[in-house]
Amino acid sequence: MIINPAEHDYRNIYKLMVGVIVPRPIAFVSTISREGIPNLAPFSFFTGISANPPVICFSPMIRGSDGGRKDTLRNIEAVKEFVVNVVSEEFAEKMNICSAEFPPEVDEFEASGLTPVPSDLVKPPRVKESHINMECRLIQLVDVSSKPLGGSIVLGEVLRFHIDDALVDNYKIDPDKLHPIGRLGGPTYTRTTDRFDMSRPQTGEIKPEEIKSGPKS
Repeated sequence: MIINPAEHDYRNIYKLMVGVIVPRPIAFVSTISREGIPNLAPFSFFTGISANPPVICFSPMIRGSDGGRKDTLRNIEAVKEFVVNVVSEEFAEKMNICSAEFPPEVDEFEASGLTPVPSDLVKPPRVKESHINMECRLIQLVDVSSKPLGGSIVLGEVLRFHIDDALVDNYKIDPDKLHPIGRLGGPTYTRTTDRFDMSRPQTGEIKPEEIKSGPKS
């Protein structure tokens, strides 16, 4: 099958993209409005950009329901700060509540039952239930498309990491203790309990005849 996006409904292209780009980590982003109203929303178009300095990015999309911009984006434009909270399986259902399209005056912390705690360096609160929080300052905001299901790119420098001591050893995070979840297409999520290791080879170390078809089951 060959698909030319220009010849198909954008909603079907969205369904295709979220099924192709998998699995996706979840940026559970807390922000605050200029009036002081907290906001909490998950985004699965999310990744790291740089380690020196530490920079992450995520992409809030224009709502397909009414073509409006999301409160997260408006708040970051106004305050220039946000927190990315890592989602673990034990509070996945509360995270999912925050994916609803609440009006701007609703505090998603209250709606979901999650606990806000003060950040050290930025105004938006952190999620207490999250084992890892990243306090971020906006570096750049790129508006890619203002059409329904269009998106923006939010780049933020991580000013401070908050990490549960039980998870980390020599800067390495134990996934068996973090229990992170990822996003697939539609309503489907994934755990990270089925994993395999592959060490990165050195140049010239691997001979073509030694390459195997894939990991052992």
